Parts: sequence; structure tokens; C-alpha cells
Amino acid sequence: QVQLVESGGGLVQAGDSLRLSCVASGRTFTDLVYSWFRQAPGKEREFVAYINVIVNTIYYGDSVRGRFTISRDNAKSTVYLYMKNLTPEDTAVYYCAAATQPAVSSSTQYDYWGQGTQVTVSS
Repeated sequence: QVQLVESGGGLVQAGDSLRLSCVASGRTFTDLVYSWFRQAPGKEREFVAYINVIVNTIYYGDSVRGRFTISRDNAKSTVYLYMKNLTPEDTAVYYCAAATQPAVSSSTQYDYWGQGTQVTVSS
């Protein structure tokens, strides 16, 4: 069974940076594609970033493009999300997700989910 464990969330001030990590286990790391989603209270789950860990194909959601960077370390079976110039609108629970089939921005296409890590940005 695939397990995804996120870490790195916390309370920061507007303009700060933060790095989230997602450690995958239970399956060969390169058998899956990975994304980050986020969800704020009362809002729909929002696509943040996607990565194909073999060929490094990357996509970003419109709200974070230019500020967030997704990357990975295959040897560590870890996906990262570097977040820069954070604003209060970035406050949400951030989830790591993985899929066995090609998938990008639709949460319904993902087979596995982490427990989430809270990011709170104060003004």
C-alpha cells in the first residue's frame, strides 16, 4: 500500500518562504506521478503543482505560478514544494497526492493522499 507523509508546514509571516516535503513509500517511487493540492476552510480543493519524477515534467496552478516550485529527489523518494512570497491567501492544508495513471490537475484522478500539513500565513 502506498503511503505519503507530508511535513514542513507551520506559521509564517507574509513574504516568508517555506518548504514542504512528501515522502512516499510502499511502491517504487518512479511508478507514480505526484501533485500538491491545498484546501482552505469552506473552499474546494485546489490544484497547486504536479511533477512527473522520471522526466521532470512540471505544471503549476494559476494562483501559485511564479512563486512556488515543485521538485523531487528520487533517491530519497521525496517530493518538495518550495513556497516563496507567501500571502494570507496561501493559508490552507496542503496535501501530497500520487497517481498510477497520467494525471495533472484533477483531484479525482489521484489514487493516494497524504494526511496534509497546515500552512498558516499571517499578515
